[in-house]
Amino acid sequence: MTVTREEAIELLEAMVRIDSVTPWLIPGGAGEGDIARFTRDWLADLGLEATLEEVEPGRPNVMAWLRGSAPGPTICLSAHSDTVGYANWADSALHPVVEGDRMIGLGVADDKGGCAAAMLAVRELVRSGTELAGNVLVALVIDEEGVSIGTEHLVAHHAAEIDLAINLEPDGSHTIYGEHQGFGWIDIVVHGEPAHGSAPDKGVDAIVHMAEVVTRLHRLDETRWKPNPDPKNGRTVFHTGTIRGGTDYATYPNQAVLGIEIGTQPGESLADRVAEIETIFAEVTESEPRFRGEVVVRLDRDPFTGAGNESLLSALGDATEAVNGVRSPVTGLNAWTDAALFQSAGIPTVLFGPEGGNYHAAQEWVSIPDMIATAEILRQTLVTLIGRKDGDS
Repeated sequence: MTVTREEAIELLEAMVRIDSVTPWLIPGGAGEGDIARFTRDWLADLGLEATLEEVEPGRPNVMAWLRGSAPGPTICLSAHSDTVGYANWADSALHPVVEGDRMIGLGVADDKGGCAAAMLAVRELVRSGTELAGNVLVALVIDEEGVSIGTEHLVAHHAAEIDLAINLEPDGSHTIYGEHQGFGWIDIVVHGEPAHGSAPDKGVDAIVHMAEVVTRLHRLDETRWKPNPDPKNGRTVFHTGTIRGGTDYATYPNQAVLGIEIGTQPGESLADRVAEIETIFAEVTESEPRFRGEVVVRLDRDPFTGAGNESLLSALGDATEAVNGVRSPVTGLNAWTDAALFQSAGIPTVLFGPEGGNYHAAQEWVSIPDMIATAEILRQTLVTLIGRKDGDS
C-alpha cells in the first residue's frame, strides 16, 4: 500500500489552511497551537502515542511515538510547523491551489510538506503492519523560522531518548545534506561623539566611521569568502541586514549600529568572524584615531557537520535509489537548519526533504509527487534501520 496523490493533497491542504505564522518573526502571528492540535489528533488516530509539549504559552511541539515490538534505536523524524508571514501574498496564502504536480500556498514546502511527508511515512508503517525493533518519534516543532526554541526544547528534554534524526527541510528528494554552514547575527556598534554640526573639532561622526567598517567588510567578502567557497557548503554567508544611527540633521551622530548575518563553515566558529571584525577595527583606527567600535553577538549557531551519521546516509541513499531510480548525492548547504541543534546534542543527523521553491515568498510551492516520494523514502529508510528481522527479540 502506498500514499495516493489524493491522500497527500488532502493532508497538505488541511495543514496549509491553518495559520501558523511564528509570532517571533511577525508580532501577533497566530502561532503553532492550531496546527499542533490538528497534527496531534491526526497522528493519534493512527494509534501513535501523540502529545503536546508546550514550549511557550500556546506554542507546543507535537511528540508522536510509534513504539516498536522489540527493543532498538529510536529514530526521530523532525519538521517544523511554523511559517513566515504572508503580507506579500495577494490572496492564496492560506487557500492552497493545485496546479499540475505543484501545490501553492504559505509554508506548503517550508515546512508543511516535510511535516506531511513524515506523517504519511509513519501511516504507511502502521497500515502495512510493519514490526519495528526500535521506535519512531515524529517531532513537529515550533519556531524554526524564529530562533528555533522548539528544537532547543526537544533536544534539551529528549536527546537521551533519540539515537538518530532525519531533519526534514525542503529541497528535493534527489539530494541528501550531510553538513551545512553555521551562522551568527551580530551587531557592530560604532561610537561617535555628539556635537553641534558647526563644531567639527568636537564631534566624532559615528556614521562616517561605520562606512569605513562596511567598506572593509565588503572587501573581505569579495576577496576571501566569495572566491573561496566551501566544496560542499558553497560561499560563506555574509550580508548586511539593518542599520540605524544618529538623532537629527544638525548633530554629529553619537552611535551607528549595523546588523549583519555572517556564516561559519565546518571547523570554524563565530569567534573567528568576530576576530576578523576586530582586525577591521584596528585598521580603521590607524586612519581614524578617535574610532571606537564593539561587536555584540545576538545569535550564534554552530555548523552542522554530520558527525556519526553514516548509517543514516547509507540507508537513506539506498531508499532514494529504490524510489527515484538514482542514488541521491550527499552534499552540503550554504544555509542553516535545526539539524545543527540535533548534532550539538550528540544525535547523528541528516537533512532531507521534498522539492519546493519560492520559500519565504509569494507563490511558494511544493512538488506533490516528490512529497509522496519523500514519504516512501522515509518509510524504506526506517524499515532498513529498525524494521524487525527474524530473530529480533
